Amino acid sequence: MIVSSTEIEVRYSETDMMGIVYHANYLPWLEIGRTKLMKEIGLPYKDLEDGGKLLPVLEVNLKYLKPAKYDDRIEIITTMKDRPMARIRMEYEIRKNEETLATGYSIHAFMNRNGQPIKPPESFLSIIDRAFD
Repeated sequence: MIVSSTEIEVRYSETDMMGIVYHANYLPWLEIGRTKLMKEIGLPYKDLEDGGKLLPVLEVNLKYLKPAKYDDRIEIITTMKDRPMARIRMEYEIRKNEETLATGYSIHAFMNRNGQPIKPPESFLSIIDRAFD
């Protein structure tokens, strides 16, 4: 299992008139967590994309438990529980202090620049194996 933690501060532009984070603004937070986890294990998205490999989102799910509000310090905990094969599943927990505000997951698959599904590159699998050991 690979785990990464990222902290952000809720910006005013992410909230509605009540000062509560608009539901769609959680999705960029998942991306922040996901790209940080990948970078920490030695797989920056930029390197994958420069090599012609893309990881589009196939599915995303979020369960909102409590609201995040303007100026809150939020922790995004991103977890890759299983070694990816054809698909990668990332799980997320959004917290304020020790309180869980939202949970969810995203599923991704490798594609080339023409939008065709491809196998993960060997270099990717090798780095994943090291990160899981």
